[in-house]
Amino acid sequence: MDFRTLKALKPSGFEEAADAYRAMSRMAQTAGEHVENTVAPGMRRSLEGEAAQASQAQLRSLAKNFQYMRTECGVVSTALNGFAFDIAAAKRKLDTACEDAAADGCKVNPDGSVTYPAGRRPGEEKTAEGGTVTGSAGGTGTSDAVERQAMGIHPNPNYGKAMGYANRIADALGEATEADEKWAPKLRALKADDDLTVSARDWTDATSDTKGVRGAADAYLDTIEPPPKNNWPQDNANWWKGLSEEQRAAYVSMHPASVGALDGLPSDVRDDANRLVLTEQRAVKQVEYDAWLKKEPGHYEPYINPWTGREVKGAMVPTEEWKEWNEKKEKFESGLKGMDDIQRRFDSYTSESSRPYLLGFDSKDMGRAILSIGNPDTADNVVTYVPGTFAKLESIDGDITRAQLLQAQAAAVDGSRNTASIVWLGYDAPQSILTDATETGWADRAERPLGNFLQGIEEANHREVNQTLLGHSYGSLVAGQTMSTHLDLPVDNAIMVGSPGVGVDHAKDLNIPPDRVFAATAENDLINLAPPPAGTLAPLNPKAYMRLFDDHSIVHGTDPVSDDFGGRVFEVPAGKSPGSGGEMMPAHSQYWDDDPLNSMARIVTGGQP
Repeated sequence: MDFRTLKALKPSGFEEAADAYRAMSRMAQTAGEHVENTVAPGMRRSLEGEAAQASQAQLRSLAKNFQYMRTECGVVSTALNGFAFDIAAAKRKLDTACEDAAADGCKVNPDGSVTYPAGRRPGEEKTAEGGTVTGSAGGTGTSDAVERQAMGIHPNPNYGKAMGYANRIADALGEATEADEKWAPKLRALKADDDLTVSARDWTDATSDTKGVRGAADAYLDTIEPPPKNNWPQDNANWWKGLSEEQRAAYVSMHPASVGALDGLPSDVRDDANRLVLTEQRAVKQVEYDAWLKKEPGHYEPYINPWTGREVKGAMVPTEEWKEWNEKKEKFESGLKGMDDIQRRFDSYTSESSRPYLLGFDSKDMGRAILSIGNPDTADNVVTYVPGTFAKLESIDGDITRAQLLQAQAAAVDGSRNTASIVWLGYDAPQSILTDATETGWADRAERPLGNFLQGIEEANHREVNQTLLGHSYGSLVAGQTMSTHLDLPVDNAIMVGSPGVGVDHAKDLNIPPDRVFAATAENDLINLAPPPAGTLAPLNPKAYMRLFDDHSIVHGTDPVSDDFGGRVFEVPAGKSPGSGGEMMPAHSQYWDDDPLNSMARIVTGGQP
């Protein structure tokens, strides 16, 4: 960048453009939310039929367009602010050098050279003529030493001053040129396709744009205070409150996953950030899936009889290459399924009370998701359900349905107060009954995240809220250990169903009144056959067998439905026996049927089962 250009440039112009793009991003967000939260639910409540379904599909596409527009405008806004920040730093250096040169009797010329006046060194009889010098940016140790030597022997003392100012000007121009060369291609790349369809490829490009701008705008982003390292909900909330609107927009634009994971932030902020993460990660998986489909190898090959070594005429079997390809294909489809199940909740709710909020999301490994039915920030009652063994992103549909059922039943039990029902898959759950589920490590790693989440609900709600922690199966151990290790956890009620133990010997160890600790286990629940604790002789440990010997310890502490535990037990049907209806564990999954569901809803709303 030349001297004239930088001298005339106004970084504020780019900041104003950034403000305009940020305003456009807000407009797109507002429009998208109106479509998703008002227009679409209203139509679902009142219209049916093929035309209504077609309209819903068009509204979903429109909402995606607004989301994409909001995202890209946010990235452009951050990019412009990043460029303005970099170029402003260079311009400040240039302006300061010019001002210092003028104050010292030198003149800065339109090309950036510096003219110095005539001068005479002390002790010299002759006055040396003035001249003009042009600086150079940077410099090595050798070149700097040579330049200093030249300044020292030059007969005009003003030469050295002018040279210093010229070098400062050259350095400023060099920094401006670097900023221009860094940002020009990135800003040119921030443009959408010329069609009206926001495809998975468009979203992967948007993700790439975000990464590029995030890396280039590091100096600008470093001026924004990062979230607290301790991740304590109250500190997170204070951090968010302390940011300006511009800083919030920039941080969400560049770090949506980080914002979405911060306990203590408003639910609509976390939902907004996590919805973006969901959309982007879904697009990445779709692009990978589409590419994988194109690599399908030959499906069949002739069958070779292993005894004769001859080809069996007419018999074909899948090739090993196809089996490997298909296994990975199915893994892709499983990952897409969980994300689609979450998205379907946003595409199907009909009222504000049942509106979903995505409070956490990550598709890596087994996947994690935290979804609330209803807004926990405005709810009177909040129930957080922790699923157990086998829970993972690809099968989250059933867990979300359970949260929906409980929220609806709570509304039926007490319609005077709002209830938010959350499924908290914020941990890696065990995937084996006989091995993983007998260990506490999964629960150990979940204690702090779950505790912070519950604290964050109270922090974001800003008023007294009746909180219930519901653990099912291994999730009851997660819930129990979390409650026992956090003395001041804001939990008013605990429900443990189908529990292998909650990690403690007595209800009072959960740090709430024992009469607000509720448990139920169906008679035919296979959890009754949980492996015994270390040191017992029986290979299987039916509760009836344990009671015969007055021993109420199961896998993870005292049985929460035993008298020794000291909590409240509520009745549930015996449930189908294993194998009936083609299910392996029917009774273990029947706690969301009518009678148990009604009992849990009464507890969640502050009553008795």
